[in-house]
Amino acid sequence: MRIDLHTHSTASDGTDTPAQLIRRAAVEGLDVVALTDHDTTRGHAEAIAALPSLDRDLTLVTGAELSCRLDGISMHMLAYLFDADEPELLRQRELVRDDRVPRAQGMVRKLQELGAPVTWEQVARIAGDGSVGRPHIAEALVELGLVSSVSDAFTPEWLGDGGRAYVAKHELDPFEAIRLVKAAGGVTVFAHPAAAKRGRIVPESAIAALASAGLDGIEVDHMDHEPATRARLRGLAGELGLLATGSSDYHGLRKTCVLGEFTTDPEVYGEITRRATGAFPVPGAGGPARTA
Repeated sequence: MRIDLHTHSTASDGTDTPAQLIRRAAVEGLDVVALTDHDTTRGHAEAIAALPSLDRDLTLVTGAELSCRLDGISMHMLAYLFDADEPELLRQRELVRDDRVPRAQGMVRKLQELGAPVTWEQVARIAGDGSVGRPHIAEALVELGLVSSVSDAFTPEWLGDGGRAYVAKHELDPFEAIRLVKAAGGVTVFAHPAAAKRGRIVPESAIAALASAGLDGIEVDHMDHEPATRARLRGLAGELGLLATGSSDYHGLRKTCVLGEFTTDPEVYGEITRRATGAFPVPGAGGPARTA
């Protein structure tokens, strides 16, 4: 059973539409895929609608990747199977979403001041109907030949946290995010907690504090974690009683990660579905949703 619990579509900063992502997941032989766009559930309906057209069984896990900040350090919280209409969590997601456009416009202005000929029209074209964010601005820099890849734009020289063109945005306190997701019946997993190439990472003491506050798991197997880091995180998860997940963090053509490159153990997935009360996995063409 192949389970990928972290993907993005054009509803945020991926390049596949939700329907295209679902079809690609089936072609790649996945049995379960989670759609976890940044701070939005807007792609869920299209993804669900695509399931009956598949010629094999694929189960969809609905979710989102919530933007958080702890002690000045940016971090992402994966939220699974929560009630998307729960008012308080919905209000917080909308606050983050509504801050995205002015934030992105601010970064474009900073880039222009640095001599980079990026325009808002260019960034808006790249974002399309998605929730505009740094990856879209990074792609604009790639188009202009100023960096060789989207990842290369996430540095202090350009868009990395605290970088020359960085602009802060509204982000949730992760302890509050855990509380909100739990209240909406969902399950929380700290995404790529040791991805040091993205910027500063929270210390393990903070992960322990989050675990005490109800965090369910940490994303261990991820392209931004070296093998030694994965081994260390897996040990930490065991010490703290956290679930250890694995995911691709697929963004389509925008990043080099491959759908299904890293996967989650079926027993861990089963525990996630058992803990969730806000929503249920959505079965595809082959029958009822599977939990383990």
